[in-house]
Amino acid sequence: MSRSLLKVSGLQASYGLSQVLFGVDLSIQSGESVGLLGRNGMGKSTLLKCILGLKSHQHGEVEWQGQSLKSWSVDRIANLGLAVVPEGRHVFPNLTVHEHLTAFAKPARPGAPLWDAPRVYQLFGRLSERQHHLGRQLSGGEQQMLAIGRALVTNPQLLILDEASEGLAPLIREEIWNCLRLLRNEGQTLIIVDKYVERLIEICDRHVILERGAVSWCGSSNELSNNRELWHQYLGV
Repeated sequence: MSRSLLKVSGLQASYGLSQVLFGVDLSIQSGESVGLLGRNGMGKSTLLKCILGLKSHQHGEVEWQGQSLKSWSVDRIANLGLAVVPEGRHVFPNLTVHEHLTAFAKPARPGAPLWDAPRVYQLFGRLSERQHHLGRQLSGGEQQMLAIGRALVTNPQLLILDEASEGLAPLIREEIWNCLRLLRNEGQTLIIVDKYVERLIEICDRHVILERGAVSWCGSSNELSNNRELWHQYLGV
């Protein structure tokens, strides 16, 4: 097997005296789509923060293409080709849609399709209609589209989506799922955190379930689909 794009080994992390992650292992190959699952409070967001350099960890290792990211700054990690669509969107209220999609743009990687503002407008027609609107003038669904578009124009090697469909109207949610399906088909490497297990099964190659800060199960979409007991045991579905 080729070297992992991202590898997390034995990761332990705490907030003060409260330990949150207990020896988490995670490996992502280039071109893979991986669903990160678990009930609220099981360590998913903390794991993502450790990967992105937003949270320090006490033990273990985060490696990018075999290189340790220990003590790396957030911007240095981002420049490797990691992008995140954060929970809560976090668009800039005083920047226009078009400014979001041009200020953060980076060139495409060799051989990869280019994501730029015109292509984001083609994907999300609502943003094209509102490209001169400020972030604060957008609806929640439009802000989520903008957060995804802002991440895409960095042309990332790994795109992380943390609850990208949370709180959206069904029609908007469907646009988000169609976007993720397109990205998967283009070979974009994805880590997706979401509660809609059925939709993740359609998109992801495999899944990792966290329970109380540790990996309790990992397997393919087919295995997860055929084992509904896992849903009830670990996901509360």
